[in-house]
Amino acid sequence: MEEALLISVKLALITTPLLMIISVVISYLLVFVKLPLKGLLEALILMPVVLPPTVLGFYLLLLFGRGSPLGDFIESLLGRSILFSFEGLVLASLVYSLPFGVFPVREAFQDIPRRYLEIAYVFGYSKFETFIRVVLPNSWRGILTSCALVFAHTMGEFGVVLMVGGNIPGETRTLSIYIYDEVQALNYSEAGRASLLLLTVSAVALLLILTLRRRWVKV
Repeated sequence: MEEALLISVKLALITTPLLMIISVVISYLLVFVKLPLKGLLEALILMPVVLPPTVLGFYLLLLFGRGSPLGDFIESLLGRSILFSFEGLVLASLVYSLPFGVFPVREAFQDIPRRYLEIAYVFGYSKFETFIRVVLPNSWRGILTSCALVFAHTMGEFGVVLMVGGNIPGETRTLSIYIYDEVQALNYSEAGRASLLLLTVSAVALLLILTLRRRWVKV
């Protein structure tokens, strides 16, 4: 169980900062840049919320599998497929948790008073300087909320990671998959211990991030 827990924590610790960078970039484009078909882009980002995880995992298998242009390109770079590997888990987690990363940050960007941006431009700030000095400092609430959601969501992922990463002990067997295996084996006591551990880790992570969020907002 400890091995599966470490894989889940490692996956969440890698996915969360990567997805924060992606979410900040996408949110900036959605809020501050006039994009064609913006509604379609938002719908695509939201898709993992409504799609069953197994369906999303199936399409990721097709997209990154052998025989697909993207899958063959990645395999030519790495010398192997990223499916059924830890890298595949990270990729699946980034896609599956994308809406939980993007939309809290987007809402935070939208809540920034436009006069703050106008004042920054009056003082001669470039768009990049305005983003660093005005947008980000006024968006910590949404960014930290996004961190908490992504971390907790990644810790509990099951269907997508099972489809893309498989069930390889020590490599892709996360704690949620471990719980499933123990239930299948009718070992309910071990499944209960693992479930309680997953619940505790997720709750502590959420509590820690939300506590920091309250303190940072006050500052």
